[in-house]
Amino acid sequence: MLRTGLRKICAALLGAAIVLPAGLAPAFAIDTETTNGRPDLRPVRVKIKAKDWKGATADLYAMIDRGVQHADVYNLLGFSLRKSGDYQTAYTFYRKALEFNPEHKGALEYLGELYAETGEMAKAREHAALLKKLCPEGCEELADLEKAIAEAQPATQ
Repeated sequence: MLRTGLRKICAALLGAAIVLPAGLAPAFAIDTETTNGRPDLRPVRVKIKAKDWKGATADLYAMIDRGVQHADVYNLLGFSLRKSGDYQTAYTFYRKALEFNPEHKGALEYLGELYAETGEMAKAREHAALLKKLCPEGCEELADLEKAIAEAQPATQ
């Protein structure tokens, strides 16, 4: 019960940061630093591959509750939430991943896919352009986002 309340408060605070007026960046506590080293996300990735969004989300929230702060954790949490249909909270966690690493190709791809899925094609294309700068020779993230944009365009036109 307490953990669920903490998650709601965390999501609300992160969501509030999104609606700040232009030019005002959210302030973070001194302890909001990227966790040293990569967390072991293999068990989470197994759940994601099995499309166990609820299980993956629970594991990722548990990591955050233990103090793990890493762009990959926030990105995969956003992905799992988006796949379960919670676009607003997914957006929050993709943005959090990009705060930790503005060049996180996975977060750029997945946020672009969220935009394509929600009909925000200009924003989806902006993310594709950012990925083109990061991988001018092409990369899986760019190819996947371009495919998502192409598939979404007929539905939004």
